[in-house]
Amino acid sequence: MNTDFPHVTLGPIGGFFIAVVATFIACSVLVPLVLGLARTLGLYTIVNESRCKVYMLFGKVVAVINEPGLHFLPGKLGPKAFIVNWLGQCHDLDLRLDQEYLRSQPVNSEEGAPMGIGIWYEMFISDPIAYLFKNADPRGSLAANVSNSTVRCLSNLPLDKMLENRHTMSQTVRDEVSPKSNEWGYQLGSVYIRKVHFRDAGMISQIEAKVVNRLRQVTSAIKQAGANQVSIITSTAERRAAIEFAKAAAMRPHIVGEALKEISENPTVSRALFDVLEVQNIISGGGRITLMPPNQELLGALLAGSPQPTTEPKTVKT
Repeated sequence: MNTDFPHVTLGPIGGFFIAVVATFIACSVLVPLVLGLARTLGLYTIVNESRCKVYMLFGKVVAVINEPGLHFLPGKLGPKAFIVNWLGQCHDLDLRLDQEYLRSQPVNSEEGAPMGIGIWYEMFISDPIAYLFKNADPRGSLAANVSNSTVRCLSNLPLDKMLENRHTMSQTVRDEVSPKSNEWGYQLGSVYIRKVHFRDAGMISQIEAKVVNRLRQVTSAIKQAGANQVSIITSTAERRAAIEFAKAAAMRPHIVGEALKEISENPTVSRALFDVLEVQNIISGGGRITLMPPNQELLGALLAGSPQPTTEPKTVKT
């Protein structure tokens, strides 16, 4: 019985496919395994942007690496690099700028008004060793220090200054907190008083009522001033109009007299003018005109003796 397997020959396409599969396996499996084993053995480490790694061995700090990039550990730690990941400890710290907002810190003004102050501040790690070993909770301690400084430094200020001088108050709190925060490895950045408000609900209601009443008074005063101004303008306009009408009425007889004087100098024009005026008066008088042919005295007598119709309406008394 023949047990030999047939000989299979791979062509160029088959060889290329095998090479692709082998490369994929090497890149996705073998390379990460090799790099991970190298990091575990302490051959190298990678520090990201705004990060810091603090290596400790037997309770001592042996290296602080805060430069981003790839670092060869034996060159920085020597032989300790091969045992620091097994017998030591590595702290990975975030050096980026962080922010915090403390709401409604209770303070009292000089007048005794209960006020609340909201303060916003920035901080970042400036000394990684001090941050790790000089305070168990640097972030919480910094928040407590900012809160205490706000209450201590901003209490008993006049109410108007507390509501207006926010920049000065922010600088005061920053100067108070910065020396202590530097000891803990925390660098305090910008500090800003974002909100100053009243904490007593009854006082807020009273202030709102006073503001509403004041707005009503101001609105009424504005309306009254506007009405007074309109009245002044109207009366002034009426007075000027009355003056001009009086001047016109006084000048009319003079103008008419001058015109009649010029007309009377020419008898023909004067006679024609008065004839026209007489005709206009007759027409505007509303009288009845009866036209008769000439040399009809009898017809005229009959018309004169006949009753004439009245144009005015009759009034009937009841």
